[in-house]
Amino acid sequence: MQSNNEEGSSLFSNRALRSLLIPLLIELTLTLAVGMIDSVMVASAGEAAVSGVSLVDTVMQLLIHVFQALATGGAVVAGQYIGHREKDKAQEAAGQLIWFSGLFSLLVAILFCSGHSLILKLLYGKITREVYGFADIYLIITACSIPAIAVFEAGAAVFRTMGNARVTMEISMLMNGINAVLNAVFIYGFHMATKGAALATLIARVIAAVVITVLLLNQKLELHLNRTIRYRFNAKMVGDILRIGVPNGVENGMFQLGKVIVVSLVAGLGTAEITAHAVTQTIANVQVIPGMAVNTAAITVISYCVGAGDNEQVRYYNRKLQLISYGALFVTIGLSIIFLPGILSLYGLSEITAKMTTVCILIHGIGAIFLWTPTFVLPAVLRAAGDVKFAMILSVCSMWIFRIGFAHFAVNFFHWGVPGVWVAMIVDWIFRSIVFVFRFRSGKWQGKGVVG
Repeated sequence: MQSNNEEGSSLFSNRALRSLLIPLLIELTLTLAVGMIDSVMVASAGEAAVSGVSLVDTVMQLLIHVFQALATGGAVVAGQYIGHREKDKAQEAAGQLIWFSGLFSLLVAILFCSGHSLILKLLYGKITREVYGFADIYLIITACSIPAIAVFEAGAAVFRTMGNARVTMEISMLMNGINAVLNAVFIYGFHMATKGAALATLIARVIAAVVITVLLLNQKLELHLNRTIRYRFNAKMVGDILRIGVPNGVENGMFQLGKVIVVSLVAGLGTAEITAHAVTQTIANVQVIPGMAVNTAAITVISYCVGAGDNEQVRYYNRKLQLISYGALFVTIGLSIIFLPGILSLYGLSEITAKMTTVCILIHGIGAIFLWTPTFVLPAVLRAAGDVKFAMILSVCSMWIFRIGFAHFAVNFFHWGVPGVWVAMIVDWIFRSIVFVFRFRSGKWQGKGVVG
């Protein structure tokens, strides 16, 4: 990873950064593009089907973010050990991450499969019987894919820690290709609607988890899995991973829970509002793809710098990564707004739903250009440096006060409808971005690394 170019003593050359960012960008683009295609396919079964799938996807995203947070904990620990030139401990951290993620996710899957009806009733009690029917079958099937999600996310984090984002990109291409093809077969060929979409997702995720596990059994890799089914629990190593992963997981989990609560609020407004929110969420995710790629790359880059004990490199790469994020977001969000009418036409929305969606997308896009980077990339830098508790406390408090609290007032008192939910999100971003900037400039994140 060390540079031999004009950057002198920099730990990452421009080429090394590109080798991380470009595959991540492609991987995220494919994933979200397939997500859009899926939602368009499901739309053939009607707006109730789209609503049912979107409600469950919000819950599943909560779980995905929790396992991504756990994977981030493992990546930070392994990355800092590599930066500190302790390869054996980095290897141990990678193995503990994958085993622990797999076993923990199995318990979560059992809970979700057995309690699917209760989960939907507690979260979305106000939805219509038709929407509930679509959501219930979709939740039961996709819950079976939870262990596959956890293993894939852990394995992907290990490969990225080694600086090899190309492998995860290629597996993601395979997974999303299978998902798209099976969606078409099940939805259009067998007319299985949401059941078909769920089965396609399950099969694709299981295949991806199997492939990445097999690849990690290659003993020649810097970080690999030992060829044994015996798991020797390392309390200290898992504790280090959880020290980073749990606050990050709580933060991500609460963030997604906030989304679930907001969607529950939207669910009481009607099917058109649920659909507008769901479509906006899909397109909003596409708008910030470059930022998400930078966010993920920051974990690898900054953890190496912290492990090497070089805080000046942390500051240097923080500036560099943020500039990349700002520039790329401006391009992708600008293009999405320009082509928005054509994109919305694919969904076959009613006129009122299309108008609501357009307003929400503009609110998100304009806000994201200026606020997404300091709200999400900067705290990723802090987490990679080990400053996870501050990021967790700030994000959780801001989410409950602004994103949920203000959304409640916007919908129930100001009667702004769905656009009010997205305005509340922007208010949340403003507060968090200001505080995160002051935190980083204060230097209080220094000395919080796992190693050293």
